[in-house]
Amino acid sequence: MNIFKLAAGLENEIANRMQRWLQPLALLAIRCFVAWQFLKAGLLKVQDWELTLSLFREEYQVPLLPPELAALLGSGGELVLPLFLIAGLFSRPAAFGLWMVNLMAVISYPLLWTLECPAAIRDHFYWGGMLMLLMVTGAGRLSLDGVGKTATSKSV
Repeated sequence: MNIFKLAAGLENEIANRMQRWLQPLALLAIRCFVAWQFLKAGLLKVQDWELTLSLFREEYQVPLLPPELAALLGSGGELVLPLFLIAGLFSRPAAFGLWMVNLMAVISYPLLWTLECPAAIRDHFYWGGMLMLLMVTGAGRLSLDGVGKTATSKSV
């Protein structure tokens, strides 16, 4: 047997096993990590609602929405969508919703681009990338979406 065919077959087998066992764990870790970032922000906003409203009125420049509505929608998204993402339920729409919240934060807070701490804006790019990955791949087998998909495919 050709050594290259053997190596290619071995590499293929290792890749298949990694995809089967490590990919779901990696997607779960990404879901939990990025969801926690948004959940923390939402909890912080509701701890002092008056301060949150003040920030949306004076600091954040959300286009097209009144500050009160923007604060309510942003905070609500940061509190509800991460729970769906962690559970892996409607994970693609939840990831898209959080991606939109993240995009709005980057657009509406111009000071974010000028802070002396470059990690402030970089974090938003990391989160956006992770959320895009989840929008494309879905939540994986370790999710309610994955369980539902497995149950549906077995019954067909």
